Amino acid sequence: MVPFFNLTKQYNTIKSEIDEATARVMKKGCFILGPEVAAFEKEFSEYIDTKYAIGVGSGTEALHIALLALSIGTGDEVITVPNTAVATVAAIELTGAHAVLCDVRADSLTIDANKLASAITRRTRAIIPVHLFGQSADLDPILELARKHKLFVVEDCAQAHGATYQGKRVGTYGDSAIFSFYPTKNLGAYGDGGAIVTNNAQLAKRMYLIRQYGWSERYTSHIKGINSRLDELQAAILRAKLRHLDEWNEARRKWAALYTKLLHTVTPPREMPYGKAVYHLYVIQSPRRDQLASHMKACGIATAIHYPVPIHLQPAYANLGYRVGDFPVADKLAGDILSLPLYPELSLDEVRVVASAVNGFA
Repeated sequence: MVPFFNLTKQYNTIKSEIDEATARVMKKGCFILGPEVAAFEKEFSEYIDTKYAIGVGSGTEALHIALLALSIGTGDEVITVPNTAVATVAAIELTGAHAVLCDVRADSLTIDANKLASAITRRTRAIIPVHLFGQSADLDPILELARKHKLFVVEDCAQAHGATYQGKRVGTYGDSAIFSFYPTKNLGAYGDGGAIVTNNAQLAKRMYLIRQYGWSERYTSHIKGINSRLDELQAAILRAKLRHLDEWNEARRKWAALYTKLLHTVTPPREMPYGKAVYHLYVIQSPRRDQLASHMKACGIATAIHYPVPIHLQPAYANLGYRVGDFPVADKLAGDILSLPLYPELSLDEVRVVASAVNGFA
C-alpha cells in the first residue's frame, strides 16, 4: 500500500524539533499574535525575499485580505483561472468583486498570457496568476499586461512554496502574494494557516490592520477588518519546518524526476524552462484517467484528482455565466489529470512500485 500522503512519517523525521516548538509556546502561555508569529513573519519574508510577511488564518483568508487591502470590491473584476482550487474564486467573491476566468496553457497548466488581454475590461482591477501544482506561471507577459492596463497582480502561491521564476522565488513579482500552510502543502502547519507577502509598506500596514478588526490599538478600529490570525502554535511549527523546506523541495524534485524517467504510458508534467518547480503535486494526464485511477486503487496505491470540476462548471459559480467549452484546455485537463503520491518521505521502492503500476495499466 502506498498512501497519497503521510504526515505522520514527516512528523517522525523532525519530532524533536516540533515537540520543542510546541512546548515552547505552551510554557509561554501566549497563543495569539505573539513572538512566534512575529519571528515566523520575519523568517518567512527573508526566505521569500520580500520586506513584509503577514501571518493569517488560512490561504483563502490571505487572498481575501490581499484583495481588500487593494480596495477591490463590488463592481470590480478580478481575472484568474478555471483550473484552480475553489478557494481562489471564493476569496474574490468575498470582496464583492466578480471573478473573470481565463484559460490555461496545455504545457504549464497555468494562465495563458496570450488569452489574458481578451479577458480585460474597463472594470478589471487585478489579475491572480495561480502557480499551480508547484510550478510558476509565466509572469513576464502577465506583468507587462498589468502595467499597460494599470492592474494589480496578486500571486497565488498556495502550492508553490520555494518555486522560482527567472531565478527569483515566486511571491516577489506581484503587488503581493499569498501562501497557504494547509497541512499537505510543501510548507504545512498542523492546522490551517496562511501568509501574505509584499514589498509595499502601505499595503502591508493595511493587511496588518485588516487581519484583526482594523485595530491599530486594542479595541480601536481605524479601518474595517476581519478576524484572521495565525496562531502561535502554528507559527512555531512553521518556523521548525521552514528550516527543512529547501531540503524537502529537492526531495520532491528528485522523486518527480524519477517518475518522469520511469513512466511510459501517460503524459508526465513538464517543468517550464523559465523556472524551477517544487512539485507540490505530481500530476499526470491520461485519456482513460478514471479507469487508471481504479487500477491504481486495486494495486493498493492512493491517487487524487486536482481538480475534477473546473470553477466554471461548479454549481456554486453558475453566476459567472460560463459553459462547457468556454475554456477547452481546462475542460480537457479536468477529465485527464491524476495526481500520484509525491512527498519527501517516499522511498525509492515506493516510487518504483507506483510507476510500475501506472505502466502496467492496459
